[in-house]
Amino acid sequence: MHLSRPARIALRTAAALGLAVIYLPLLLVLVNSLNPDRSSSWPPPGLTLDWWSVAWRNDGARAALWTSVEAGLAATAIALVLGTLIAFAVQRHAFFGREAISFAVVLPIALPGIVTGIALNSAFNTVLEPLGVGLGLFTVVVGHATFCVVVVFNNVAARLRRLPGSYEEAAMDLGAHSFRAFVDVTFPLMRSALLAGGLLAFALSFDEIVVTTFTAGPGVQTLPIWIFNNMTRPQQAPVVNVVAALLVLLSVIPIYVAQRLSSDTASASRI
Repeated sequence: MHLSRPARIALRTAAALGLAVIYLPLLLVLVNSLNPDRSSSWPPPGLTLDWWSVAWRNDGARAALWTSVEAGLAATAIALVLGTLIAFAVQRHAFFGREAISFAVVLPIALPGIVTGIALNSAFNTVLEPLGVGLGLFTVVVGHATFCVVVVFNNVAARLRRLPGSYEEAAMDLGAHSFRAFVDVTFPLMRSALLAGGLLAFALSFDEIVVTTFTAGPGVQTLPIWIFNNMTRPQQAPVVNVVAALLVLLSVIPIYVAQRLSSDTASASRI
């Protein structure tokens, strides 16, 4: 499609404005993390890394970081297992209710986080509390896994749609049983999709705050919750900027790697 010069200019301008709205605030957070002024005055009188060292020595921030990593890794592990199994069931087998199961798996990512959080909070208080299991890291992991499963399922299902079942059938014709065919044939071809789904799941879990607010107990504080609780404390403003900048960087890296891994889908489908 050929666009006129005014149309190209208008499209590029709209794209630039959209990207500016998204990324300029993030850039401002990064700059403020280097601002030597405690009040984050603008423009910064200089640049310093002192606040980064102060943030590293903050016990609360480090504990919250480790809690986020623990919750993200556990939720990602659960999502990889469940998302992969469901994707195989939906893509490799025909059965009654297949489309309904696919819809039910994808639905949590479309629901508002506050709705998911309230529903999980009610379920945990109704089912787990009588058993002596209160809100804590376990409930946070379960809550995060509900939406992390979606990204793993979508990545694996998309890859399986591009992998003909004839590969596995050929392996079984040569004497390999189902598990052996999966290990030797299917898994190598979908390995990058699993890794990409896992990285995206971890990134989603790592920066989640709404669901975490409703599923974490009083003694559990992830990094986003720590940032939210300290935003209104003037003395903590520089440290909050540093932790927020770190959160942005730690979220961007897995998403970028996942995007790079997902780019090989077309080449894998031509194998």
